Amino acid sequence: MEDTVCRSLVHISSLFPEILAMIFSHLDVRDKGRVAQVCVAWRDAAYHRMVWRNVEAKLHLRRANPSLFPSLVKRGIRRVQVLSVRRSLRDVMAGIPGLESLNLSGCYNITDVGLSQAFSQELSSMVLLNLSLCKQVTDSSLGRITQYLKNLEVLELGGCSNITNTGLLLIAVSLKRLKRLNLRSCRHISDQGIGYLAGMCQQAATCGNPELEHLGLQDCQKLTDQALKHVSVGLPRLQTINLSFCGSITDTGIKFLSKMHSLRELNLRSCDNISDNGLGFLAEGGSRLSSLDVSFCDKVGDQGLAYLSQGLFSLRSLSLGSCSVSDDGIDKIVNSLHDLTTLNIGQCSRITDKSLSSIGGKLKQLKSIDLYGCTRITTVGLEKIMQLPGLTTLNLGLWHKR
Repeated sequence: MEDTVCRSLVHISSLFPEILAMIFSHLDVRDKGRVAQVCVAWRDAAYHRMVWRNVEAKLHLRRANPSLFPSLVKRGIRRVQVLSVRRSLRDVMAGIPGLESLNLSGCYNITDVGLSQAFSQELSSMVLLNLSLCKQVTDSSLGRITQYLKNLEVLELGGCSNITNTGLLLIAVSLKRLKRLNLRSCRHISDQGIGYLAGMCQQAATCGNPELEHLGLQDCQKLTDQALKHVSVGLPRLQTINLSFCGSITDTGIKFLSKMHSLRELNLRSCDNISDNGLGFLAEGGSRLSSLDVSFCDKVGDQGLAYLSQGLFSLRSLSLGSCSVSDDGIDKIVNSLHDLTTLNIGQCSRITDKSLSSIGGKLKQLKSIDLYGCTRITTVGLEKIMQLPGLTTLNLGLWHKR
């Protein structure tokens, strides 16, 4: 019956398998599986590695399935996300030689013991490991990871609250190819740990991760300006850094970062001690930032926007949610930062139609604007915004029509 179906589709089934594979490669994952069930010819074409290139398999590791891993290997799948674990991770490592990416995010029952069993020999092909929210993971696991996964380029540890500076020392000594490191809510780490990443170790002859391009430090509340001094000295290729909710960071720390010409994205959301002066340091230091978030920094006001308008000409995205800015400050950036594509001024309660008129008249590249909670704007101002040719996103939550 299946072969009869295929013969009836002469114009498609007569194609070379390589051509069918090219066509199937454009389907979503579910449809890739469906076409493999049509007939033998389509099944063979659908199992071509081209079809599954860059696909991440999503697995529940429950009962044993002898055909699972051979099927993944046949299709050339080398990226896996484990959704739940009830059996050993060692089966994944053994079943998929050459595994490149392993995502264990949210697998709360993952322990140091389970990871030690999984990582028991060198895995040179692995470049990405995501352990976000694996809350039982400690520095002991990092010892295994740094011993056997030396080619890691991406390591996600967000929410691994038992990681300490000792774990960062292990990373600094062994993971020399690391480009992205997320330490969100790793609240035990301090300036000393960031110093290790920046190459400042007395315990080892060589350490540091100079290839780091992205560093997530959100909610690492022990960090101070000293950590940013370490970053500015020892991480010359850093492009993005997330410092949101790091309450001890001050304008002094921003002065260190302002000298990093590689830096493109800076997130200071809810950093209570950042003020207009910090934005002034960014402008004076020749910063080439394309994205800046100072939302909920209540010490940032119109003077800070005046500083930005005088020096941060590369800005494309600016978030000012709940800052103490008015129409005067918005006027400054509108007249200077013409290439902005994203602007968040939600909950800036002093903003009126005057700002919207300026934005609509001068920010012709704007694609997204957040006006959540801007209760002093009216339909008159919104009409100006709606005339922007490229606008695709407009947030008006808590706006009272007048």
